[in-house]
Amino acid sequence: MGDEPYISVIGAGLASEDEVAAAEEIGRLLAEAGAILLCGGLGGVMDAAARGCDAAGGTSVGILPGEDRTAGSAHLTVRIATGLGEGRNVIVARAADAVIAVGGEFGTLSEIAFALKMGKPVVGLGTWSLDLEGLPGDPLQRASDPVDAVAKALEAAERLAGSSW
Repeated sequence: MGDEPYISVIGAGLASEDEVAAAEEIGRLLAEAGAILLCGGLGGVMDAAARGCDAAGGTSVGILPGEDRTAGSAHLTVRIATGLGEGRNVIVARAADAVIAVGGEFGTLSEIAFALKMGKPVVGLGTWSLDLEGLPGDPLQRASDPVDAVAKALEAAERLAGSSW
């Protein structure tokens, strides 16, 4: 223990049924791969990913915005109450070896931006598309489904770490 990949799963607190289903499958697949799941710890995509991870016997860590660690998803293994509000998005990005973005709103966009700025690989599933003048294409890796998203995130994390899990 200790060398497993840490993968953040990010997305909206109020997510669509498709996003929730995808996040739950991603959480399950990450647990089955032996990865540690990180998330913002609340509802929607975060809760679904933690639920999938929990169902598969994995470890999930919620980086909560408030000061009350009991406010997080019931499916989390560990709850970290930061008291930082949206500032906790920096921690969600920083603590990960790779990030999977599922759908999302502006909070998700901020986590994507922080992760990219920190040099973390980001895999997108139905999420934001980034187009900046002068930038050679979208910096996110695109996934076709939850299986593809997890495979790409684990591969990117392994490449970044220079080790295998």
